[in-house]
Amino acid sequence: MGKRILIQRRGKAGSQYRAPTKGRFSPAKYPFFKDEGTTSGRVADLLHEPARSVPLARIEYDNGLIGYLPAIEGLEVGSSITFGTGAEMQHGNVLPLGSIPEGSTICNIERLYGDGGELVRAGGGSAILFAHTPAGSVIRLPSGKSITLNKNCRATVGRIAGGGRLEKPLLKAGNNFWKHKSKGQIYPRVRGIAMTTVYHPFGGGRHQHPGKSTSTSRNAPPGRKVGHIAPRKTGRKRIARTQVGK
Repeated sequence: MGKRILIQRRGKAGSQYRAPTKGRFSPAKYPFFKDEGTTSGRVADLLHEPARSVPLARIEYDNGLIGYLPAIEGLEVGSSITFGTGAEMQHGNVLPLGSIPEGSTICNIERLYGDGGELVRAGGGSAILFAHTPAGSVIRLPSGKSITLNKNCRATVGRIAGGGRLEKPLLKAGNNFWKHKSKGQIYPRVRGIAMTTVYHPFGGGRHQHPGKSTSTSRNAPPGRKVGHIAPRKTGRKRIARTQVGK
């Protein structure tokens, strides 16, 4: 008998395949201030957290609170950050969308007022405040999609740090291994057709081929639930050619 196939071992949710849900530091969110005035904070340190694509800034607020936020390009230890409607339009400051001019580059945007920042938080990410409308502020996300948010939702002026991390080559397999391990991902990833029949449904045969349909029912048992699971369509999209003049 062979071992359980990899998809079954992942489904067990063991520590080997579990992504780290809790980091070293508290959630990197905006604090919720009861008063609507302006609050300042100072960057005490820049920290690394595994499985994050952006460094974290440790913020010490004037009211004694300590929190963490995704670092912005150009931020350094000792920099000052201002929160509130009366904050200046400079990199690192946090303002409501209604107080930010159109065409500004923003990041770490709240989807709902008070959620602490949910959108555009990955390394190097930024969005554009496209327009102000009666329905709310229109945001152009990095994907190109536009959404409308409440003008009271807060956002940081500037771009998230860590944008050039993917440009540096990994150089050796060990670095790639630790990169995937910090995110709870499999590395190296072996193809099913390269395995034997006891380890994968697509394994075995005189040459490497699945030997059966790669589309699988959503209700299939765990040992067969591999490949394209309940796909709407697979393969290339074929466009019918129309004959001109007929």
